[in-house]
Amino acid sequence: MAGASLGTMFGAGAAATFMGLPAAGDLAAVKADAVILGADGCTPYPSVGFYCAGGAAAIRAGGAAYAASTGHMNFDRGARVLAQGAVVLDAGDLAVSEGDAAGNRDSLRAAVGQIVAAGAVPILLGGDDSLPIPMLQALESRGPLTILQIDAHIDWRDDVGGERWGLSSTMRRGSEMAHVERIIQVGQRGIGSARPEDHAAALAAGVQFVPAREVASAGIGRALSLIPDGAQVVICLDVDAFDPAVMPAVIGRTAGGLGYWQVFELIAGVAAKARIVAFDMVEFMPARDMDGQGALVAAQLLAGVIGMVAEQAGKA
Repeated sequence: MAGASLGTMFGAGAAATFMGLPAAGDLAAVKADAVILGADGCTPYPSVGFYCAGGAAAIRAGGAAYAASTGHMNFDRGARVLAQGAVVLDAGDLAVSEGDAAGNRDSLRAAVGQIVAAGAVPILLGGDDSLPIPMLQALESRGPLTILQIDAHIDWRDDVGGERWGLSSTMRRGSEMAHVERIIQVGQRGIGSARPEDHAAALAAGVQFVPAREVASAGIGRALSLIPDGAQVVICLDVDAFDPAVMPAVIGRTAGGLGYWQVFELIAGVAAKARIVAFDMVEFMPARDMDGQGALVAAQLLAGVIGMVAEQAGKA
């Protein structure tokens, strides 16, 4: 039957929010364990603009089949999708403009700041990889922070064409924030914007790298060992960390990426030993997706992440 899906079998209908979660409304007045917030981009390069526009909406659409299932078992976690009493809200997408990068950063920093001030964990969806920079700035009160970046690229350019706040500079800008204590970067592979001097600068700043090749040969054990027990962790996930066989919806498909379970177990391992204080999932490019496959993978992972974050909040 045309339009039939697994979700329709179990009562899922049209959903404007991720998994049909309640809308957040006024961010200054939210009472929640976590709040999802999306944006099409933040600080675009003139050559590509907001090339991931619609990324957050596509991820929400990927989770539409789960809109009647938040009380069901999530076998990835071995528990309910959301524990009884857990509250996760969706604030929709922040209005941004390709012509006002500074204004975009201010708006995003303010929105994340409101979520943090309300005691909730921000879950940021996008959208290009410049989005995490103002998110990290807004987390100053939660420091000292450990950043776990899961990404095919290291994002350590000081600038690209004079732009210092773009997607190639995310981790370098993060390293300059006084409340960021350490950065662990997992999954780098292939050829990106990084030059030898950028890699050297990252090493000099104390970054610990766990390349995709090491994960393939030795697993995620060393990456997890670098996360201190009880740390306040921000997880920055660029979806091109995944192998393109499971995540085609990226601008630069590169062989040898991480599998779904490697990414999931890395995040679950962090949740087991530390506190996830923010999470972002960026670089989802809807125009490059294939039959919605990437959106389904992103939504499945996100369902697990919100369950972990809400479970941590319930134990606080």
